[in-house]
Amino acid sequence: QGQVVESGGGLVQPGGSLRLSCAASGFAFRTYAMSWYRQTPGKERELVATITSAGNSQNYADSVKGRFIISRDNAKNTVFLQMNSLKPEDTAVYYCNSIPGSPLTLGWGQGTQVTVSS
Repeated sequence: QGQVVESGGGLVQPGGSLRLSCAASGFAFRTYAMSWYRQTPGKERELVATITSAGNSQNYADSVKGRFIISRDNAKNTVFLQMNSLKPEDTAVYYCNSIPGSPLTLGWGQGTQVTVSS
């Protein structure tokens, strides 16, 4: 059974940085594109960033383009999200999972809370 565990969230001031990690297990991680998502209370989950299985191509939501960087280490079954120049509107619970429409079906992890506040 495939699963993911997110970590690295916390409280940070506006303009600060955080690096999120997502440890994957139970499936052939290196063969699947992966994504980071985020969700705030009362809103639908939002796709933030996507990376191909080989890590050679990335896509970002317009709201984070130029500030966030998604990467992966296939040797360690881990996907990362480097978040720079954080804004209060980035406050959310962040999740990793397979990309929309993927043949890989994963349950949602517990996510990691990111709070951007002074």
